[in-house]
Formats: sequence, structure tokens, C-alpha cells
Amino acid sequence: MKNRFIIVFLCFTSLVFSQQENAEKLEREAREDVREGNQLYNQLRFDEAEVAYKKALSKNPNYPKASYNLGNAIYQQNRNKEAVAQFELVEKTVPDKMSKAETYHNMGNSFMNEKQYDKAVAAYKNSMRNNSKDDETRYNLALAQELLKEQQNKDNKDNKDNKDDQKDDKNKDQKDKEGGDDEKKNDKKDEKDKGQDKEDENGDPKKNDENKEEDKKQDQKPRPNQLSPEQMKQLLEAMNNEENKTQKKLNAQQAKGKKIKQEKDW
Repeated sequence: MKNRFIIVFLCFTSLVFSQQENAEKLEREAREDVREGNQLYNQLRFDEAEVAYKKALSKNPNYPKASYNLGNAIYQQNRNKEAVAQFELVEKTVPDKMSKAETYHNMGNSFMNEKQYDKAVAAYKNSMRNNSKDDETRYNLALAQELLKEQQNKDNKDNKDNKDDQKDDKNKDQKDKEGGDDEKKNDKKDEKDKGQDKEDENGDPKKNDENKEEDKKQDQKPRPNQLSPEQMKQLLEAMNNEENKTQKKLNAQQAKGKKIKQEKDW
């Protein structure tokens, strides 16, 4: 009986050691995959780096560095929505505040690329909560807040314009309806006016010429809501200036504040 217990104990111990050795082997291989991924990343071969990081995670799913670097590789391929999903996973696994801050910062950059400025503001604020001394994040936060304000103002203006258009259409329909009721009256009036015109033609040529000149002036009057060429030019210049202003801000965001920092595992 004693011998059987010893044999069972030895078998169990051997199995535990074997599993531990296998786990350590997978961790070593995962670290090697991350190193390979970092080399490919630094060579700007982001798609190949992505593959290497995924290999590392397949061998060690709870590997924060591989997960974070994978998010950066996806971000560099302009797949911003996938990058955000990856960074959300990273934030739940990284152990320290500094790593969380960098993860939220890069998440904010992904939202900025998608023009989701409200979510970018929230991400940058979370980054600042974990590292309040980061000037790059502070700059990006201010920029995201300004762009969000402009976006909200534009949306409000568009909504107001749509309501005004609907109101104009309703008024036009009402006028068309009222005009239909007066159509017969107008026809009778036109016939009467024609008779008067004919009478004027036969009676007073000077008066007839004055009427024609007055009609010509009436025809030359601009229609309601019709912009003059000068007004159109001013409007286009204002739109171009606004677009250039926004583009400069976006270019500034691209030039500063991108914290894409790979985690090394040498």
C-alpha cells in the first residue's frame, strides 16, 4: 500500500513538473515572438509584426506587452476600430498606471482618426488620470475638446437649417393651395388687363411704352433668397477659410501627441 502511494505521488509530481516546464517553454517562445514583432514593427512592416504578436498571444494569452504591441501594430494599419477594441483589452490586463496611461492615449488617437471626438476626450481624460504630467496627452485633450465643440456647433446649425427648410416647404405648400383658389380670379383679371392693354395701345402710345418699361424693370428684380455673385464669392471664401482652419488643426494633431511606444521584452 505504501509503495502504491509513493508511485502515485511520483507520477503526480512528474506531471506537475512537465506542465510547468511546458508553460515556461511557451513563455520563452512568446517572448521570442514579441522580439521578432518589435523588429518588424521598427522596419515599418506592421502587418508582419501583427502576425508575430498574435503568435505570442496564442502561446501566452495573458501577456500584456504582446497585447499592447498588437494594438499599436493594428493602429498603424489605420484599422482604428480594431485598435480601440484591442486597447480596451490591454487596459484590463496591464498592471501599472503608466502603461494604462499610454494605452488610453493611443485609444484616444484612434478615436481622433475616426472623428469621434467625444470618445477621444474621454480616453485622454482617462490617460491623464493615470499620468497627470503627460504634456502630449494634455495637448491632445485640448485639441479634441476644441474639435468636439466645432462638431457640435456644426451639427446644431445643420439641424436648424433642416427645420427652416421644412418650414419653408410647409409655407410653400400652403401658398400653392391658396394660389389654386385664386387662379380663376386671376384669369378673369388677366383678361380684363388684356382688354385694358389693347385699349391703351389704341389710345395712348406713350402710356403703353411706360408700362412696358415698368414690366421690364419688374422682370429684372432678383428672386427672393437668390445670392448675388459677390455674395456667392464671399460665402465660398468663408467656407474655404473654415476648412483650412480645421485642416491645420488636424495636421497639428498628426504632428504632435502620438504616443505609439512599443513595449520591449529583451
